[in-house]
Amino acid sequence: MSILRSTSVIGAFTVASRILGFAREIIIVAAIGAGPLADAYYTAQIFPNLFRRVFAEGAFSQAFVPVFSRTREREGEAAAEQSASEALSALLAVTGALTIAAQILMPVIMLLMQLGYVRRGDWDTFWLSVFLTQITMPYLTAMSLAALFQGVLNTHSRFALAAAAPTILNAFLIIPALIFQDMPRAAVYALATGIMLAGLVQAGMLYWGCKRLGVRLRLMRPRITPAVRRIVAISVPGAVAASAVQINITISQVLASMEEGAKSWLNAADRLYQLPLGLVGVALGVAILPSLSRAVEADDRDASRGTLDLALSIAMALSLPAAAALMTVPALLVDGLFARGEFTTADAGMTSRALFHFAWGVPAFVLIKVLAPAFYARHDTIRPMRFAMISVAVNVVIGAGLFFVLRAQGLPGFPGLAVGTSAAAWLNVALLAGTLWKEGLYRPGGLALRRIAGALAASALMAAALLFAVAQYDALADAAFGAKEGALVLVVAAGGLVYAVAALVFGALRVSDLRIMLRKRGRRGAAAAAGQGVDPAAGASQD
Repeated sequence: MSILRSTSVIGAFTVASRILGFAREIIIVAAIGAGPLADAYYTAQIFPNLFRRVFAEGAFSQAFVPVFSRTREREGEAAAEQSASEALSALLAVTGALTIAAQILMPVIMLLMQLGYVRRGDWDTFWLSVFLTQITMPYLTAMSLAALFQGVLNTHSRFALAAAAPTILNAFLIIPALIFQDMPRAAVYALATGIMLAGLVQAGMLYWGCKRLGVRLRLMRPRITPAVRRIVAISVPGAVAASAVQINITISQVLASMEEGAKSWLNAADRLYQLPLGLVGVALGVAILPSLSRAVEADDRDASRGTLDLALSIAMALSLPAAAALMTVPALLVDGLFARGEFTTADAGMTSRALFHFAWGVPAFVLIKVLAPAFYARHDTIRPMRFAMISVAVNVVIGAGLFFVLRAQGLPGFPGLAVGTSAAAWLNVALLAGTLWKEGLYRPGGLALRRIAGALAASALMAAALLFAVAQYDALADAAFGAKEGALVLVVAAGGLVYAVAALVFGALRVSDLRIMLRKRGRRGAAAAAGQGVDPAAGASQD
């Protein structure tokens, strides 16, 4: 499967998931608003997501895929299955124990991590946050196992099932939000339960996918085997880096808890800027890691550079216009998507303040997902860890500093947290790219640079078109029968059309790219694609 096709498969399912995710968030914010109940609900997602990203999806998956791939290539399927089973047993034991311990100690943890509730004397929100987090914590264990199953499937170039799995979470949250839309307190209990159940179903679904593929995974007594040691050795630096990132997120949440509603505003902004990250960055990161691992094992520098060139071109062609749109019309987007029910126009205005500053970091968030696999494929997780920790330190200094400076001036402090996040992301990109360039591991080719320049020009033209469309907002609203949602669709469609045409004209995208995304390639097609940076060794997918 080519990098383009792999990305398109993952991206297509991610698009469906993100569309459902938007529907989910629209329904949820309308049901619970941006007050104390919403703050407790979003707090309940912090801890399982924190540990999940540290121990499962982030560090673990980046370590597991290269080790599993190498074992499979050198020792065969049986040895790979044994190593995966050993990792599965160890992962279940560690995350299961961590989940139980966190549930027992959650009141103490919440006292330490959510000082804003204590300072405000908001004990109702505090205890509600404790109980909801205890409900959601098993999501950690379930998603840890899901990450391992996903790594097995991705190594076999089966991307579709893992990419489709997140839609389950959306379904498990949309349904209770609709059922309890007039009962906010009941809704948050149902939503927390939905998160836990969705994790269990996702893990079961991906296990079924591995079994259907013929990969035999089994539980055994947890032991520190050579395979587990290799995964731990590789994943520890990544876990430290992920921990640093999550500590920063936690600090941001602690500060946000000092301003009622800030967590909800940041969450709504997060949903919008995470869309291009999920559609482009995560999809590319997942798609290129197996290909890069194979190229590194074969010492094929041309294939490695071609893979990164193509990934970089796609990343910028899709993330730059997203950033331009989010920066140009943030208020229009937030108001059209979220302002209804308990989520007021004033809430939308506050959310747009954070969204603007998250927006200029979008290309950096995506680039990190593209550049970091160049290190992971070489089993180098030390330097990405160092770079992440440096960027986190900068994030804390800038974010916390601006938060208190703005509050001292009588202004909301939460937009400063978004500024710190974006600034730190660009620093991380500079460190990753600078190291790859300095050591000769990767330098973008001329074609990739020309395509990035084309994406910049097309994005600028699109931003101008969006500003013109917003100036005609009243006429667009009339054309949409007075519905702000209809006017938003017309504005976005106009901007998207302008960018699509400009991107083809300026060379940011090519018609051949679209053809590769839409059809599988045979041996001759794959050989031809190799010259464009497509990985022919990945073969065809049955997904």
